[in-house]
Amino acid sequence: MQKAEPKGNYLTTTTTTLKKYGLSRGVLLLFLVLAIAPLVLKNEYLIHLLISSLLYGSLAMGFDFTAGNINIVNVGYAAFMGIGAYATGILTTRLGISPWLGLIPAIVFAGILGFLTGLLTLRLRGIFAAIMTWFLGLTLYAAAANLIDLTRGQLGLSVPPLFDSGSKIPYFYIILVITIIVYVLLQLVLRSHIGIAFNAIGQDVDSAQASGVNPVKYKVINFTISCMIAGLLGWFYAHFVGILTPEIMSTKVSVEILALAYLGGRGSLWGGLLAALVLIPVFEYLRFLMEFRLIIYGVLLILVMIFFPGGIASVLKSLGKVWQKSIQIFRQMREKRAG
Repeated sequence: MQKAEPKGNYLTTTTTTLKKYGLSRGVLLLFLVLAIAPLVLKNEYLIHLLISSLLYGSLAMGFDFTAGNINIVNVGYAAFMGIGAYATGILTTRLGISPWLGLIPAIVFAGILGFLTGLLTLRLRGIFAAIMTWFLGLTLYAAAANLIDLTRGQLGLSVPPLFDSGSKIPYFYIILVITIIVYVLLQLVLRSHIGIAFNAIGQDVDSAQASGVNPVKYKVINFTISCMIAGLLGWFYAHFVGILTPEIMSTKVSVEILALAYLGGRGSLWGGLLAALVLIPVFEYLRFLMEFRLIIYGVLLILVMIFFPGGIASVLKSLGKVWQKSIQIFRQMREKRAG
């Protein structure tokens, strides 16, 4: 007869498995709090803020997957979200397909564009690759604005919703599931042999190449995955907002995503999500600051680079270490008193 596994071993195994997916206790607590938030808040406006925060937080994670691991800053990242949004929008309005089926072309179109862009630009390094992605974003913005017969330009393309209900709660849980999937997927990739190659390229491209890593191959893989995530979130954006204009592809949207990723902490993934959950509601509540938000982001980025180069993630990690050390000291003092 097989003996039951000791409780301690079971907990250790569970903790190890969760860590494999990047689900630390702090991240699990964050997702749990988010999951019950609509049940507690019961306010459509606050739920809308949470949806916007999770959307931008997920975009920041996708952006950071490239910027924080292979040192490629995709300044045209919003354009890939726009491609996903327009792909599902055009197919659902012109061909009448289900909005749920629009998920597939949104991811595929953004992924193909990301793959082709990567092949053309990722042989370049540093600022040159960033400029090329910026030009691509400007080109796609101009195309969306001028192909009026297809996109309706600045008039806006009306897109059918995912749900007939006027409640935002179903949309909240859809974006929460997407956020969790994106986070876990990226963590799994980064913990695989592919992630090791990304890390090597991010630290030193020449050394990685000398070690047998093909930089262009792995950069293209990374870039394609990142763009597919943008397409997925573009699908959600299209059917949540309900109307598409070329502004979704504008540089200022990319800059906002970049700012959230850097403020959260490069290479942390969850840092960008946390930054979005804090800053997006603040700007929405303080509407008089909305016109100056890019300036405020710029000031915050300067302060972070000077005082906290690792962003919010490094600050929280430092606080966590201090907390653990304090607990350890407290336990030692208690043991001495007991002895």
